[in-house]
Amino acid sequence: MEERTYKVLGGTGALNITFGVVSIVVGLTAGVLLIISGAKLLGSRRNVII
Repeated sequence: MEERTYKVLGGTGALNITFGVVSIVVGLTAGVLLIISGAKLLGSRRNVII
């Protein structure tokens, strides 16, 4: 019984670590893309404002 519980907890821990890493990567990618698009908007501000 204890060995089965240990395996289930180990699998759950591995899944949580995987989701955590994926979340960090997606968050960083989204942040970089938002900063780049904001910089482009600020750069073209003179063309928009009359």
